[in-house]
Amino acid sequence: MLGAVQILTTTIIGCFKMHVPCCLYQYKSRNEYPPNFLMIMFFVGLMRFATVVLGLVSLKNVAVSFAETVKSSAPIFTVIMSRLILGEYTGLWVNLSLMPIMGGLALCTVTEISFNMLGFSAALSTNVMDCLQNVFSKKLLSGDKYKFSPPELQFYTSAAAVVMLIPAWIFLMDIPVLGRHGHEFSFNQDVVVLLLIDGILFHIQSVTAYALMGKISPVTFSVASTVKHALSIWLSIIIFSNKITAYSAFGTALVIIGVFLYNRARQYQQQQIQALVSCNNNGQEDQPLLAEDLKQSET
Repeated sequence: MLGAVQILTTTIIGCFKMHVPCCLYQYKSRNEYPPNFLMIMFFVGLMRFATVVLGLVSLKNVAVSFAETVKSSAPIFTVIMSRLILGEYTGLWVNLSLMPIMGGLALCTVTEISFNMLGFSAALSTNVMDCLQNVFSKKLLSGDKYKFSPPELQFYTSAAAVVMLIPAWIFLMDIPVLGRHGHEFSFNQDVVVLLLIDGILFHIQSVTAYALMGKISPVTFSVASTVKHALSIWLSIIIFSNKITAYSAFGTALVIIGVFLYNRARQYQQQQIQALVSCNNNGQEDQPLLAEDLKQSET
């Protein structure tokens, strides 16, 4: 039900936001759509639906700090999917930076007081879905012919996610007002206000993420996400008074440090590749001159 409120709210608000200017994006009228537009939006909407629902399942079954720690391990899945799907090469430093992430995650998993297999599996699955969603969203935001704006992408994927949620509403959602399973519950004013606030905050986070994804590099976006996860972990410890062991705290710190190292290693790898390509291009153009220079240096 909470996932339904979040996705419905961001769909309704997103419909209006497509025509409202914002500092993060500009409204752009669209006359044509890609030939496979519906299939693309349903595919990304399916991943959006899975990310939202699985994320809420993980939050229900494990502590917020542990769920955020697991989500911080996204670079591991990014490397794996980049290798399997895109055939992307990862260098030595990138692979080494994954060691503290895996070690910290393992340490947190073993020593976590609130460990639950369903919550842990849901958090890991959220990572996979989120990584896939980011890859396809980045392509749609930076396309050549059919470039989508952040509010467009958010609205269409949210509307597709609503369609995906309909079977879940029919078979899974238990509305307490109907009195199913003997529960007595009423939607008082506080509950309605909290649901609306949750939906609005989800919309703001979603459209901001899409806008930033289209404007900054993936490395910068990953660093910002790492800071967000770290802040969520410590805020949850303060607000919910989650009890964590010293080993779990050390494992969380290892994961965060590992993610920063991973981002730095990725940036270094990209710089090395660009420098190598530039060197090869210059070498082909200046090959006779380089040969003369070598002869002079030998003499």
